[in-house]
Amino acid sequence: MPTITTSTPRSSDLIATLAAQLAKAVGAAQVLTDPADLAPLLTDWRGRYHGAARCVVRPGSTAEVAAVVTACVEAGVPIVPQGGNTSHCGAATPDGSGAAVVLSLTRLNRILTVDPKNNTISVEAGCTLAAVQEAARAVDRLFPLALASQGSCQIGGNLSTNAGGVQVLRYGNTRELTLGLEVVLPSGEIWNGMRGLRKDNTGYDLKQMFIGAEGTLGVITGAVLKLFPLPKTQLTCWLNVGSPDAAVNLINAAKTQFDAQLTAFELVSETALGLVLSHIPDTQRPTEASPWYVLAEFSDADPVALEQWLAARLESGEVSDGVIAQSALQAKKLWALRENISEAQKIEGVSIKHDVSVPVASIPEFLTRADAALSKAFPGIRFVSFGHVGDGNLHYNLSKANKQENSQFIASQPDVNRIVHDIVHALNGSISAEHGIGQLKREELLRYKSPVEMALMRTIKQALDPSGLMNPGKVL
Repeated sequence: MPTITTSTPRSSDLIATLAAQLAKAVGAAQVLTDPADLAPLLTDWRGRYHGAARCVVRPGSTAEVAAVVTACVEAGVPIVPQGGNTSHCGAATPDGSGAAVVLSLTRLNRILTVDPKNNTISVEAGCTLAAVQEAARAVDRLFPLALASQGSCQIGGNLSTNAGGVQVLRYGNTRELTLGLEVVLPSGEIWNGMRGLRKDNTGYDLKQMFIGAEGTLGVITGAVLKLFPLPKTQLTCWLNVGSPDAAVNLINAAKTQFDAQLTAFELVSETALGLVLSHIPDTQRPTEASPWYVLAEFSDADPVALEQWLAARLESGEVSDGVIAQSALQAKKLWALRENISEAQKIEGVSIKHDVSVPVASIPEFLTRADAALSKAFPGIRFVSFGHVGDGNLHYNLSKANKQENSQFIASQPDVNRIVHDIVHALNGSISAEHGIGQLKREELLRYKSPVEMALMRTIKQALDPSGLMNPGKVL
């Protein structure tokens, strides 16, 4: 039987009982206590947060998840749900006390049903995003959530953070892609809301409470997700533009011409591209250098119409250079330039990251104001800006090019955040567009959410998790 230690003698009997109950619920082999086994699961993807845990428990079914939650609640032990551990905000990392049990959903990785006639897929929460995409493609359908981490991130984590990705422009974020959920509540009860209905007007839409809650209200164990017809053709373009304002004008022109056929529209700065070219093997510059680039994807669009439209943009000067991928491989290489920006930054070193959103029309103003304010406050600052122009979501990351200066600059994060987030707030934006709150932005939330909003959130938390054991220290 696994050995689970505690530093609180008064609870030693409960902890001993907990160890036995966990082993009974999931099997002793699925209760990990060896430090070498725990280590990868106690550090977040960015390497910013490092925690400790009594153990990692890997249930293999919803019933086992419920048994684990019940046992932990009876012992008064915190629970940290964890999917693929790809959070950028430390949402799936326990604190350093070692009091918590990490509940890994990795073994809940079954595709339950695929219904192409209803355009739905039912999956367990531990399925990777890539596995769900593949299952949909096998029946000529598309699950459109698309993230750089899709090979390792899990659906439960996508749901818990309301993940966005590159196709929100056309299909919406995870919230819009979800029809039903199965959730283990903090009481240990199982709520089965696995219904593939597009209309269900029978009271509160309970699933919405758990989407984006980062595991603080319960453990998502399954979901019914929307599918769409698989596009027959996709055309991918890399385009040079002179400014963010030009990119905003270009997307509006593209939407007017192609409407829903425009399925992605990404903005990339030259600085961001430069990091990819420096650190990611087998990458190359697709066009002449430019201050800014747009990566656009058109699904089931007439290639002749697209070429004519792009030719007109070139002639007018809205686009200074560009390339259309001539094969799936070329399209993949163009997307790799965008998707590897975060990895390139990780290789380059630490940076102060922001995942913000503003109204699309306000993107140029945000960048102008934030760049100017930060340049004045921190001379020599480097801006790595990229993101999803179509939904107003920018990844606005800051560092110093000199590593010695950068180590000192990171200590200025509170002041940097205040400048960035105050400008975002003034533009009616959000300090977290798709990454969530986690540990990283918990205190920031208090500054930008109204007292009424915070009170409502605390009321919901208290009602569902009165003991405060579900992913404590995250969001609230």
